[in-house]
Amino acid sequence: MLGLVAVVTVRAQFDPQMGQYMYMPTAFNPAAAGEGDLMKVAGMHRMQYVDITNAPMSTWFTFASPFVIGKTHHGAGVRFLNDRYGLFTNQALHVQYAYRQKLGKGYLSVGVDIGFINVGFRGDSVNLKNMEDEYHKSDDDAIPTGSKSGMKFDMGVGLYYCTPVWWVGASYSHLTQPQVDWDDYSAVKLVGTMYVSGGYRFRLKNHKEWVLTPSAMVMSDFRSWDVNLTLMCDYKDRYRWGLGYRIDGSVNILLGVDIISGLQLGYSCELPTNKLLLESYGSHEIYLAYGFDILKPKRTNKYKSIRYL
Repeated sequence: MLGLVAVVTVRAQFDPQMGQYMYMPTAFNPAAAGEGDLMKVAGMHRMQYVDITNAPMSTWFTFASPFVIGKTHHGAGVRFLNDRYGLFTNQALHVQYAYRQKLGKGYLSVGVDIGFINVGFRGDSVNLKNMEDEYHKSDDDAIPTGSKSGMKFDMGVGLYYCTPVWWVGASYSHLTQPQVDWDDYSAVKLVGTMYVSGGYRFRLKNHKEWVLTPSAMVMSDFRSWDVNLTLMCDYKDRYRWGLGYRIDGSVNILLGVDIISGLQLGYSCELPTNKLLLESYGSHEIYLAYGFDILKPKRTNKYKSIRYL
């Protein structure tokens, strides 16, 4: 039992990495729910370290919408995660709520998400026959021999401040640190993950069709740290490309376009800066989102991007 629990709890990060974090903040911060005046549906699929057996693969879906009660502003949403890494699986479903207060030129939001997380282990895929020694036994009772899964209550909280020019947020997932017990010999305990993110939009004075957007996200379970730095270049608030750097990890190339008003497509290719570059084709991520106005419906031919809510 101790062997299996140790393998899980010392994992660098339980929550999956994300290259296009700036476009899908509700995937990790419930306080971003209802940001701006658009109802937004978004999905992202990430294939990490392509061509490596059992490499991580993650899919996110989010839905968020602002709403008004009297003179108060609120946001609500749903997020879903389907994650696979090695022989482990992780499915999570949360509902989100955010209270939004006008502050200065933007809104300060306090949010919470509540739901359930299901963690599984594909024990029927374990093969130790060719590596048995005094530490590895193929008949070890601590290793499940079949597929195992368990579900627990999960909760996260967050803060988010956003203006038309800049944004910053902080959140903490797995606040309850749930422990999933598979049987008498095996269990997994989730540790909390902290997220801090922010960005700023610079519109060039002499070339107003061009916008530079530096952003960053720090992700940590306080045992290890993941720092992602990104610089995006936007043309006419519709076409975009950029570069990202994950400290001690990878270089990221990002491309995207707003196909029509409200419909956005993004792609990123993340190349490792270590020896993994020789073993895989990098990590690839596809993002698709659609946003539509529900608070101020009106007829207009003006182009509107869902990135600047």
